[in-house]
Amino acid sequence: MGIKRRHWAWAAAPLTLALLASTGCDGTQPAEAKATTAAPTTSGARSTPVARVCAKPEAGPAKAPAGAVTVDPAKVGDLAEKTKSSPPNTTFWLRPGKHRLDADRYAQVVPKKGDRYLGAPGAVLDGRKTNQYAFAGTAQGVTISYLTVQGFVPPQNEGVVNHDSADGWVIEHSTIQNNLGAGLMAGARQQVRDNCLRANGQYGMNAYKGSGRISGLVVEGNEIVGNNTGDWERRQQGCGCTGGIKFWAVDGADVRGNWVHDNRGTGLWADTNNNDFRIEDNVLEANDGAALIYETSYNAVIRNNTIRRNNWVEGRKAAGRGDTFPFATVYLSESGGEPRIKARTDKIEIYGNLLENNWSGITLWENADRFCNSPANTSSGDCTLLVKKTSRCTKSTITKAPLYADCRWKTQRVDIHDNRFVLDKSVLKCTTKCDRMAVLSNYGTYPDWSPYQGEKVADAITLKQHNRWHDNVYVGPWAFVVHDPSKVLDFQGWQGAPYRQDAGSTYSAMGRWLR
Repeated sequence: MGIKRRHWAWAAAPLTLALLASTGCDGTQPAEAKATTAAPTTSGARSTPVARVCAKPEAGPAKAPAGAVTVDPAKVGDLAEKTKSSPPNTTFWLRPGKHRLDADRYAQVVPKKGDRYLGAPGAVLDGRKTNQYAFAGTAQGVTISYLTVQGFVPPQNEGVVNHDSADGWVIEHSTIQNNLGAGLMAGARQQVRDNCLRANGQYGMNAYKGSGRISGLVVEGNEIVGNNTGDWERRQQGCGCTGGIKFWAVDGADVRGNWVHDNRGTGLWADTNNNDFRIEDNVLEANDGAALIYETSYNAVIRNNTIRRNNWVEGRKAAGRGDTFPFATVYLSESGGEPRIKARTDKIEIYGNLLENNWSGITLWENADRFCNSPANTSSGDCTLLVKKTSRCTKSTITKAPLYADCRWKTQRVDIHDNRFVLDKSVLKCTTKCDRMAVLSNYGTYPDWSPYQGEKVADAITLKQHNRWHDNVYVGPWAFVVHDPSKVLDFQGWQGAPYRQDAGSTYSAMGRWLR
């Protein structure tokens, strides 16, 4: 797969683009990530229940189900061999103990359609830092339950379970831990439920399919903790290749009831032409970077999440180097609602969330220099979902409608309401740059044939693209960035003309909860 570089920064020239695309991250998790205890909220708002899967994994069947093929851990390669010799739709029951594949690095289990793998209590499939992949192939409808999968060493960007992104898999009540690469890949209609995705080298899950889009993805009730032990953003600055979960070109996803915490880098990151997401009832906390990034993507509902203590490492590092960009814990980059793309909503709606003691709040950003065929498009080779052929967006065509609008991803139709934003700077141990809410763009400069130069995009995202905050509650000393990083307002300026944001909202710089 192609690496798509993350692009946050205020851009003024090609060199500046290259330098500022990286956010960097200071890792704080050891190789064996330790789950933190979710502290009760001090804000008085509703707190989302926590999915404590890793500490208390559900046990599988102690006896083989009727008709199941029993797999013996004492026999190396027994699981792969019995899978190969059995017909489709076979159920395999793995006895307690450590199961191993043959010593060849490419030894792997290749399921047939409808196969089911059930682990007994204590059943572990161990790659011994030798095998690259655990379960691979293109068979559909495979189920893996109650199994620990660990110690596999796939190459960067590749995954251990469902390596080939086959469709219709169900992975549930399993622990996928201490692998390189990604613990899981994803295919269409995949269900990932009640798993512990822990301490994997790059991602807990990489929802990427080399051919075609992923649709109907469900990620529910999982604990996703301590991933990116390889610290890839430091090793490949600006790679945009880390996080608890990364989603690429997913068309329809429900991400609910998960505990996403203590990951090195971003918690949940949807990057490049995702659409129709519902992200709800999750606890996102103590991730080194943003809790959630929604980038060059469309149409989402983000609701009823508890989001706390995120972005302390990356936000503090940016502030320490003097960066004025409002690095936020919920970051929408070139993403918005688009009625022409079929989804369950035609906007991005963010409501009912508690954001408490994160490094800054929500940033809506649009890079004026990022559009189809621009050298500044860090999702190189990709175009918007409104333009099927990237080659249509050229110097001579994008100056006029409809391509002037359709060749760029736009942060538009974002509705942020009925959230509670709580900030106590003494908890964060910060004095500045950790208190931002923002809607902004850069001054367009690049390339020289771009029709979006100057303040056109900054004016549009700030005043013309229907991005609205309203009916929120603010507790703590919040500041508000508009148009560009140099314009920082207080609450009265934010509510006043010409921006007129947060109608119906309340603001208390020193809340009663501060004791």
